[in-house]
Amino acid sequence: IAGKQVAVMVPTTLLSQQHYDNFTDRFAQWPVKVGLLSRFQTTSQINVTLEQLAQGKIDIIIGTHKLIQSDVKYKDLGLVIIDEEHRFGVRQKDRFKSLRAEIDVLALTATPIPRTLNMSMQGVRDLSIIATAPAKRLAVKTFVQEKQSSLVKEAVLREILRGGQVYYLHNEVKSIEKTASELQELIPEARVGIGHGQMRERELEGVMNDFYHKRFNVLVATTIIETGLDIPNANTIIIERADKFGLAQLHQLRGRVGRSHHQAYAYLLTPPGKKLSADAAKRLEAISVATELGSGFTLATHDLEIRGAGELLGEEQSGQIQHVGFSLYMDMLDRAVKAIRSGKLAEAKLENEEQTEINLRISALIPDDYLPDVNQRLLLYKRLANTTNEQEIFDLQVEIVDRFGSLPEPTKNLMRVTNLRLQAQQIGISKVEANNEQIKIEFQKETSIDPMTIANLVQKKPQTYALDGANKLKYKMPMPDAHSKLEQAETLMQTLQRK
Repeated sequence: IAGKQVAVMVPTTLLSQQHYDNFTDRFAQWPVKVGLLSRFQTTSQINVTLEQLAQGKIDIIIGTHKLIQSDVKYKDLGLVIIDEEHRFGVRQKDRFKSLRAEIDVLALTATPIPRTLNMSMQGVRDLSIIATAPAKRLAVKTFVQEKQSSLVKEAVLREILRGGQVYYLHNEVKSIEKTASELQELIPEARVGIGHGQMRERELEGVMNDFYHKRFNVLVATTIIETGLDIPNANTIIIERADKFGLAQLHQLRGRVGRSHHQAYAYLLTPPGKKLSADAAKRLEAISVATELGSGFTLATHDLEIRGAGELLGEEQSGQIQHVGFSLYMDMLDRAVKAIRSGKLAEAKLENEEQTEINLRISALIPDDYLPDVNQRLLLYKRLANTTNEQEIFDLQVEIVDRFGSLPEPTKNLMRVTNLRLQAQQIGISKVEANNEQIKIEFQKETSIDPMTIANLVQKKPQTYALDGANKLKYKMPMPDAHSKLEQAETLMQTLQRK
């Protein structure tokens, strides 16, 4: 905490209360004050919390969307933790960043939305994955089937008879009581309770406490149970109209069960005899296949494929990639990210980022008699083109020798030419061209080479160095073979970098 305040934003009131209890318990032995903003609190309690937050007396504040409202003032906010990040919109998440530019943001989610996942894959945001499940945790067995009364009865009775509890998800408040009464008639042994977001605060809190303390064993609820609830004894979930839910939602709902060492079951029910949409079928297939522990990241990549990446640098979830083409768009984005990280101004001009052209008029390739497989050769060319430093080139060279044997002369030349290109690109050279008598160098508009270095070379050795226009330099030297051309070009690069 180090003198700063921490805000923990969660999507539901139930989850905020659960986090508050956990944080209070964890920091009981520390001089840390934990606060809560929740609709379960009275107006006077909320006012006291807001006042203490503005004065800096609260170190950690936990709440829902209320944390980003205009009446909430922070004395010195340093860190924001957004739990279940996929449940918040772009504007809501960016509201914290507008409060202070240097704020740190930690977003937590089991299933990142396509926009967030794509930003992480492109390096706009840092991404780390926790893939190790808790000890003795078992994967949830998932079934996608048409709804049948006999199936529901069998699933509920199996769980009740082993002493467990059941979530029954029905996401329509107007008919939830009818569904609960039908379930009670179908299974007289069950003790059925109802929970949804339109209930009064105290009533909902009472229902969840009763379910937690096993006063009833079947909870008919809406998606209010989606995030964060930790009830280890509940190990079966039945989801009506599973085709209406998103992939992240289904994964989150399935995550409400199997939170102990017992085997858990998830039943995704579809309406009988009704044809599913193409996307709904893809979602249900993805969720039924990805059943292993830690599969949230896999599901998120499926979601990215189904829904598309979205616009990364705006509020819209659909982008303008089609105007420039996907490959060019990703290339431009990658350059912009690298430019910003290195402290430069990110420009859209592509000509400033063109790869340096090297033409030494020598044989620099992977011969087909050395590597007959054309696909393998193309793959190696691509990997070589994507190298960014001398060590990567050396590592690839070692791998090729290990797999295919000693390098022929043209392939050695290719490695040296690639390294030469990287050196030239780093110091701002756009073109290196050579024949048997001279090397001609063309500089970019922005080059790191000291102009005095070039002036001194031309003055001291006019027979060897000569300017050719405003941005070209000629280096005159007899170079009868490939080896001498490469050697002279490498020496010239080192000479130009000297101050």
